[in-house]
Amino acid sequence: MNIKRAKQEIKNTIQAYHLKDAKGEYRIPVIRQRPILLMGPPGVGKTQIMEQIAEECQLPLVSYTITHHTRQSAIGLPFIKEKEYQGNTYSVTEYTMSEIIASVYEKMEQTGQQEGILFIDEINCVSETLAPTMLQFLQCKSFGNQSVPKGWIIVAAGNPPEYNKSVREFDVVTLDRVKKIDVEADFQVWKEFAYEQKIHGAIISYLDIKKDCFYQIETTIDGKRFATARGWQDLSEILQVYEELDMLMDQEVIFQYIQHGRIAKDFANYLELYAKYRTDYQIDGILQGKWKPSAIEKLKFAPFDERLSVIGLLISRLGEIFSHVKEMDKQVSRTYEDLKEKKALEGRLDESVREAFQKQTELREQMLNDAAENLECAFDFCEVAFGESQEMVVFITELTVNQYSAWFIGENGCDRYYKYNKGLLFHERQQGILQDMDEVRSLMEGN
Repeated sequence: MNIKRAKQEIKNTIQAYHLKDAKGEYRIPVIRQRPILLMGPPGVGKTQIMEQIAEECQLPLVSYTITHHTRQSAIGLPFIKEKEYQGNTYSVTEYTMSEIIASVYEKMEQTGQQEGILFIDEINCVSETLAPTMLQFLQCKSFGNQSVPKGWIIVAAGNPPEYNKSVREFDVVTLDRVKKIDVEADFQVWKEFAYEQKIHGAIISYLDIKKDCFYQIETTIDGKRFATARGWQDLSEILQVYEELDMLMDQEVIFQYIQHGRIAKDFANYLELYAKYRTDYQIDGILQGKWKPSAIEKLKFAPFDERLSVIGLLISRLGEIFSHVKEMDKQVSRTYEDLKEKKALEGRLDESVREAFQKQTELREQMLNDAAENLECAFDFCEVAFGESQEMVVFITELTVNQYSAWFIGENGCDRYYKYNKGLLFHERQQGILQDMDEVRSLMEGN
């Protein structure tokens, strides 16, 4: 399944495991609450979703990458204790509390919550001395003689053997005691996340055209070649900073993140084109209703990839604008709630405070109006350049997928979006057109 479905399944499992009956006992007994084993290729987002899940479920999270630990830190350090058996005294080896179990109890003390998530990453890449401990952990939910506290859901993650030489395969006895979820890379799901995380528009646009370059791991005589979701996200971060510093991002820098020579070179070439399109078509000018007839004429005869790139530039810039509006909207809402609380406590508000809030509200309204005008101008341009073509379908689709544009339209409306969405994007036609687009892309890439 894709990472989005896996995330929802883990949240569903947590909800099911934490459900209690009328007596206050867990509806699924702890002994039957299988640890979740999340298996998938590296860089697909397994670790990242656990942080999101903990936040969304409002649960404390204790996270360990087990390859960074030894047997001693996992089960505790040995010490000698005197014990008496049948009238005789013996020296017996016992263990201090496991560092991992201790971290769980510390988190419980810090948060005051008795339920949480214990996440163990790279569970199947441990050393030979630690391997039996990990099997015991998955089978018995304990480290040494100390059990994971009730109410703490165990989630472990690992990579399949084909991606890591140090992987140890689990036996049937262990696998029959876990809830195993296999995850695969899925660009369409990642794209939703990419818009939310403000991944650089060039990366989203490029991968929209070259979906096969999103996730690749190949073994060659020269070693591994790979491009991963994690690599694209980290590349986005450095690319945005390089642009702020007016520094060159070339193939060699890209290869430091996308360690696949052909893809790194291809993206470097595309990045140059993307910058050229941004200059040639003057995206900010388009969103202000200012464009040259020559730009429209150029776009009509441009290759399909170039037209998609221009749409990507428009969506990326609109997303930035809408995200600023959303942040201002949140600020105004927070200020309003603070003022309500202040008035309830003090019985009145100073005139200066009222004026400051009024100015903030007026700024929010101005930003809303400007953003709405930007969207209308984008539609003006797309109607002249594309009409009711498949490019318009792409534009409408991307407005829907982009979290910030979807929020803005949902909150403020847009007649032309609804018009085209109804006229162009009912399910059967949308799927047919998008399939045609993939065939065009494949044909062009083949040439």
